[in-house]
Amino acid sequence: MASKREPSPSLRMRKIALVICEGETEVCYINLLKSWHKSPIRIISHIEGTKITPSLVEKRTKELKISQWDKVHTFLMYDMDVQAINEKLRKCKAEMLLSNPCFEIWLLLHAKDQKAAIETDALIKELKKSAPVWKNYTKSAFTDTQKSFLNNNTDIAVTRAKKLREFQNPSTGIYKLIEFLKEVGSKRNVVI
Repeated sequence: MASKREPSPSLRMRKIALVICEGETEVCYINLLKSWHKSPIRIISHIEGTKITPSLVEKRTKELKISQWDKVHTFLMYDMDVQAINEKLRKCKAEMLLSNPCFEIWLLLHAKDQKAAIETDALIKELKKSAPVWKNYTKSAFTDTQKSFLNNNTDIAVTRAKKLREFQNPSTGIYKLIEFLKEVGSKRNVVI
């Protein structure tokens, strides 16, 4: 009689994207990415605000790594409009998704090219007049129309963001997270 022993499961790497960010608007956007990118990657967000330090980044990363097969890719999604935070971020070991002057530059790039330096208040005003969908924009919440607009124009925003000089005003590194999710999604399950 044949053995009824179950075959051992193959070891699969569990990929986790940890996005440490500044505020609620970023988390709202990350939640959109979770719903759009049905991939084997788990996206976890933590709001740490101004408390960001290298030891905190390391601690959050270790908290997520449950087994030896877990692969945690850590990202920092922050605005560059506060110099004191910029100094702290430079010391952290993580992929930088920094926006200069703020996160809304990423939203604006979905609607139009922005090549000239711009201050935060002016950027919000420019976003609101860039397309009808942004007329009533408020932080920390996206309407269904805004969500659809973002989803439909992500590739355009990525192209525009890649043409800007990193860390300069204006710029954003958020496109790196989009590319990471697409790459992982195309590879699907990685077997070790």
